[in-house]
Amino acid sequence: MSFLRRIVHNDAVKLDPPEVYNWRVFALAAAACFGGTLFGMDIGIIGGVLTLPDFKDEFGLTHKSKIAQSNLSANLVSVMQAGAIVGALAANPLADKWGRKITIYTVASFAFVGGLLQALSYGHLSCFYIGRFVEGLGLGGATMVAPTYVAENAPRGIRGLLVGFYQLFETMGAMVAFFINYGSLLHLKGHATWIVPLSMQSLPPFLLFISILFCPESPRWLASQDNWDEASRILAKVRNLPPTHPYLQAELLEMQTQLEAERGRAGGNSYWALTKEAWTIPGNRRRSIMVIVLMTAQQWTGTNAINYYAPTIFTDLGVTGNTQSLFATGVYGIVKMSSCAIFITFLADTLGRRWSLVWTGLFMWFCMFYLGFFVRFDAPKKGAPISGAGYGALVMVYLYAAAFQFGWGPVCWIYSSEISTQRLRGLIVSYAAATQWVFNLAVARATPVMLDTVGAGGYGTYFIYGCFCFTIAVGAYFLVPETKGISLERMDELFGMTDFSGIEDVGVASHKHDVEAIHVEVK
Repeated sequence: MSFLRRIVHNDAVKLDPPEVYNWRVFALAAAACFGGTLFGMDIGIIGGVLTLPDFKDEFGLTHKSKIAQSNLSANLVSVMQAGAIVGALAANPLADKWGRKITIYTVASFAFVGGLLQALSYGHLSCFYIGRFVEGLGLGGATMVAPTYVAENAPRGIRGLLVGFYQLFETMGAMVAFFINYGSLLHLKGHATWIVPLSMQSLPPFLLFISILFCPESPRWLASQDNWDEASRILAKVRNLPPTHPYLQAELLEMQTQLEAERGRAGGNSYWALTKEAWTIPGNRRRSIMVIVLMTAQQWTGTNAINYYAPTIFTDLGVTGNTQSLFATGVYGIVKMSSCAIFITFLADTLGRRWSLVWTGLFMWFCMFYLGFFVRFDAPKKGAPISGAGYGALVMVYLYAAAFQFGWGPVCWIYSSEISTQRLRGLIVSYAAATQWVFNLAVARATPVMLDTVGAGGYGTYFIYGCFCFTIAVGAYFLVPETKGISLERMDELFGMTDFSGIEDVGVASHKHDVEAIHVEVK
């Protein structure tokens, strides 16, 4: 805890009992965020596998035209996103009815089976497509339930750090995947060059399934089911405090107050009743729109254009040969993971959400425009050494990756999982996840065609994404309220939904000795 107080600077960390920032919350977040590794492994592996000569031969890509190859590659990449859209939306009612843990088991199982189907497809496109779709169901569901589960367990002072584990594990998965591709190309022959990487996609869902066995159910989900005794018991364990501690009682009181206020506005518990609640009540509607806009903006920064097609882009920038291109992509993965780790540790809960989105959006705009001008005016020539401007372009790709991980990568997941009410959290995070996958699909489908057709060398692609980066940075400055250090329940107060004026802040309450003054009588 003393270490956290040196690196995280917000009022919550100063006020809260040091016991709540314990090893259990970190272990819990790490276990659930293997769900992010599923996504990262897919990003890294499929982008590299599509460039392998043996894979192209096996699936009939070798003798097709460049545009036909691009279209088929986009199809192979994007069918997973289609499954993920379905998975993200379908996971919400399951998570609300049966709990967060059962949903995590379910999505992990789908992702595991999908990875194996791809590895065993042996040139049969239909089997490969089915495997991609089934894996997508698991990945999409994981993007909905993993951040939700972590946010509902995390102490308010380091919620950005812990939910940011999701993005960190995603980048870790992508980095490992890039080097799996690289090692396969160097040391394996024939079919094994693509079968081994594809089969490795089933490892993260296996680890997710096993690790979540040792984690408790979300106390906030239990509270929403009126299982207050179990919610209190689990919350006490996660917070490392006795059940009668003032901090714990104050947190339970906030949960009860917020749930009672929600139920006073509720029209039922069905999916359609919750949907109506999300869109007809102004405070809920604002939050629903915000997460959809944030996730749309995240994808139109162009990040997954580079993630999925990094080897192709590095080749376009002058890095020759599959081995060198995959190695450069692996370094790209290291930069992403390192940057994300630095951000969530030192800045997510100190600098906060809003300013992180603003400055990184502007920096990504600069990087994308540099790449566009380089490809337009100093494009690499085949066989020629990389120029000074070319090395500058490679640096810009890495700086762009770092900037994304300092803002729009982790912050969108953090924000989406923390701003909604308890009744609607699963639904609103499913909106965020599904939106992310819809535009992930759009970007994955459009990028290879854009690189082939929007200007010589695809230079216009970088200008298009750069313009989006500038626009969303300005939008974040004016439209995104700060949420660092605010408890999940008091988000309702921030968005004008619930009055907490008569309830003491949990951090202040924790310093009181009169437990009965704030005791909540659980039902």
